[in-house]
Amino acid sequence: MGRAKEIIVKVIPKKLADDFVRKHHYSGKVDPRSFLHLGAFLDGNLHGAMQYGMSIDKNKVIGLVEGTGWNEFIELNRMAFDDYLPKNSESRCIATSIRMIKKNAPHVKWIISYADGTQCGDGAIYRASGFVLTQINDNKSMWRMPDGEVICKIVLEPSFGTNAGGIKARYGKVGEFSSWTSTRYLRHIGAEMIGGYQLRYIYLIDKTAKLTVPIIPFSKIDEVGAGMYLGKKISLSDRR
Repeated sequence: MGRAKEIIVKVIPKKLADDFVRKHHYSGKVDPRSFLHLGAFLDGNLHGAMQYGMSIDKNKVIGLVEGTGWNEFIELNRMAFDDYLPKNSESRCIATSIRMIKKNAPHVKWIISYADGTQCGDGAIYRASGFVLTQINDNKSMWRMPDGEVICKIVLEPSFGTNAGGIKARYGKVGEFSSWTSTRYLRHIGAEMIGGYQLRYIYLIDKTAKLTVPIIPFSKIDEVGAGMYLGKKISLSDRR
């Protein structure tokens, strides 16, 4: 583990976490749903940030674990680290954050997170941290806008809030496309769906909790060609 043992994980202000994520996360974006912000410090300086919050669509995912209450799961929305941290730092930081959640929010039974196999990676850090893989889907959510920005199409849905109107206003009058589905709108303005996969991972804090979906073996990632690391297509076997 080496110097990774020296990393200190603690709660930090939202602005500090947001600034770090904007600088170091591959997307350059923060998630407005995040409400728990944790920093990873080494040698007295911030070198990593983890942001936990609500899941993007609680109604769809709450049933993934049997008998889950509305406040009994949380999503790891954003995670970013710089190159200063030594090997194994990411998984150690996640493990520490889980212990903190277990101690300070004992009602939280499980954690969900997603790996973006269209731009970033297939979830190597999650696998190293004890998460199980529960879904591999062809990407249908990440789109590249005509100006080059990449968005998740759910931000165009009215249920997501005022951000939808703001994005649509760039390409037409506000309200002009209000009755359209997000997919119809994206195709209309010439946006392109990004090729690749989205992978869903779950960590059971409460070991008595029961998944309602099958656990997918990690070997399936190579079987479907979903391998990606640091934004490059590469199989798990080639990384060994």
